[in-house]
Amino acid sequence: MDDTEPLSFILLNISPDSIGTGFWVSLVILVILLFLSALISGSEVAFFSLSPEESEEIQSGSDDSSNVAWELLKNPKDLLATILITNNFVNVGIVILASYLFSFIYPETPDGSIDYLRSAIEIGGITFTILLIGEVIPKIYANRNSLRLVSIMAKPLKVFGNIPPFSWLRRFLVGGTEIILKYARKKQIDVSTDDLENAIALTREKDTSNEEQRILEGIVNFGNTDVRQIMRSRVDTVAVDVEISYNELLAVILDSGYSRIPVYKETFDEVVGIMFVKDLLAHLNEKEDFQWNKLVRPPFFVPENKKIDDLLKEFQELKMHMAVVVDEYGGASGVVTLEDVLEEIVGEITDEFDDDDIVYTKVDQNTFVFEGKTPLVDMYKVLDVDNKAFEYAKGESDSIGGFLVEQAGKILRNNESFIFENLKFIVESSDKKRIKLVKVIIQKKSKDDED
Repeated sequence: MDDTEPLSFILLNISPDSIGTGFWVSLVILVILLFLSALISGSEVAFFSLSPEESEEIQSGSDDSSNVAWELLKNPKDLLATILITNNFVNVGIVILASYLFSFIYPETPDGSIDYLRSAIEIGGITFTILLIGEVIPKIYANRNSLRLVSIMAKPLKVFGNIPPFSWLRRFLVGGTEIILKYARKKQIDVSTDDLENAIALTREKDTSNEEQRILEGIVNFGNTDVRQIMRSRVDTVAVDVEISYNELLAVILDSGYSRIPVYKETFDEVVGIMFVKDLLAHLNEKEDFQWNKLVRPPFFVPENKKIDDLLKEFQELKMHMAVVVDEYGGASGVVTLEDVLEEIVGEITDEFDDDDIVYTKVDQNTFVFEGKTPLVDMYKVLDVDNKAFEYAKGESDSIGGFLVEQAGKILRNNESFIFENLKFIVESSDKKRIKLVKVIIQKKSKDDED
């Protein structure tokens, strides 16, 4: 063959004697494989682009195709592995047959030298054919006709996934992926809360307000805060006995201004439900003997040591706004609300019914007076102190008074003091049961302490 012969002459000058039965059989098989490649590629898009409504339709379908399709969808990893393995086998077959057929149309040079033009046409032609017929066109079709293609390919894909060697390769691929992912999880970098806090401190910018900085710090510490640190203790909780009259209940509601009130039987340790004030709106004109306790909703109980990020998820899932906090013995310690959880991030949330009473008094720049029941987390915010040392040493206590009792080993009397870190606590008022009022003085650190 002369190198100067035009390409059109080469492609058209095919000797009929050189084309036998093998050529036509291979051509038929090639067409079948291209069609199969198109179906398999399209099924990948069809199965994994189903809308929730289409998935629901397949799940509720009664025909065999729907049942098989739903079975495949329940194991997406196995399904994807089957599609990819089968499609690769088919594409390899297409490449082999296309190369064999191309050798009839454009024979290799007799002397065995490399024909770059022939190689370029062969590689480009086969690649273009597979991409166009086996990938692009079927995936466009599948995107518009997902349900139809799913019903067509459900049974064939199940067969492919259960016959060797496809089944062997599928198990190997899925199993190997799980091992790699498991190993990768072990290699993940664990970032501690301290690291995040340091990162936030380092990235503080001049145009970042104190409020924005506080919110970022609140998000970082959100997952490390227990429910008992933010709950309202039982002594400060407004609750009603299930046996009180309707008029007494209304008086409590008007006096407290709360929209949800715990209801107990005999003692607060036996909370039987939550009274939603909105449930009473339709019964405002009822008489005193009205059985209001029939409107009480079931309570939601959470343990004291529950993390507030988990509590927030449960509030969202259950559509609840209040939970009763219980201790290890099952007694009620207090209540916690959705507002309490959110305040740990965004700060104090107040409305027209909230008390504006100051929970602390600022004597001077370094002196503050707190109630003994003030939560430690509130003291951290007011004094702007590092809470790490307190959280490490506080044990089971969550209030300033409880912390002092725990550290001193006794209930401190009036004027007795206790020093922790750079804070001096002076008891202003106490009785035999608890510390009522505490003065906190921020002491300046000496040079030795700073060193």
